[in-house]
Amino acid sequence: MRHYHPITPYLFIGPMIGGLLLFRIGPIFASFLMSFTNWNIRTNPTWIGLANYQELLSSDVFWLVLRNTFVFVLTYVPGAMILGLLMALLVNQKLRGIAFFRGLYFMPFITSMVAVALAWNWIFSTRYGVLNGILTTFFGVQRGPAWLSDTNLTLWVLIVVSIWKSAGFQMMVFLAGLQGIPQNIIEAARIDGANRLQMFRHIVLPLLSPVTFFVLIVSIIDAFKTFEVTYTMTQGGPRGSSSTLAYFIYQNAFVYQRMGYASSIAYVLVLLIAIVTIANFWVRRYWVAQQVN
Repeated sequence: MRHYHPITPYLFIGPMIGGLLLFRIGPIFASFLMSFTNWNIRTNPTWIGLANYQELLSSDVFWLVLRNTFVFVLTYVPGAMILGLLMALLVNQKLRGIAFFRGLYFMPFITSMVAVALAWNWIFSTRYGVLNGILTTFFGVQRGPAWLSDTNLTLWVLIVVSIWKSAGFQMMVFLAGLQGIPQNIIEAARIDGANRLQMFRHIVLPLLSPVTFFVLIVSIIDAFKTFEVTYTMTQGGPRGSSSTLAYFIYQNAFVYQRMGYASSIAYVLVLLIAIVTIANFWVRRYWVAQQVN
């Protein structure tokens, strides 16, 4: 300890703090200031006050994208959570080879979105797609739907693909929660004559509620900032029917080069995520059970 100096710890954490300020906190404040400017990268930014936000609120395209985002969130979140919980219940068994199925169900989550998009584009192809081939062969449908070019279908296709890809993550979290439930409680309920449905409803679900809350928050945030599936499969088309807020930010920033306008959209997205997250934390006391040791 004779070589210790009070400044030594700060020298070790200094690079991390510097990186945090330079690459995280700094850009956050810079983008907030940028949202009050008109900047197209090639010229110097011009201060325009709240004009970007006023344009945003009066834009029909923005309201369409906002509607798409809420439809995506309200459909994807329960779909991914329910599918993840069902898969967790299936693989929460003490069977030989069950680890293989756990890895198999988790694999889509770690698969490249580009590979996933190529596979699903082939499945949903109008003329040569697997899905329309099944509809034609087994159900007599003469001409299958144009899944990726119909304004009424494209958003739902993205929701299905997103649920399929991410449900493995929810499964692993739910599986960890299921394996953390004390077995003595389950055995006591079984001795008292409770059937599987009663044990699931009155024991498993309440004890799993802290894990469910975590999965809910993570799923909502992921749904609001969904980007990759839109970019790789539809590019927001046709006519903006599958565009969401995160893709709309990218489009305005890097396609139209309207950095200030894109920053204002980003802060609307941040505000929405903050409101929904805070609301969930406020209501969790009504349904999230206390941990059982």
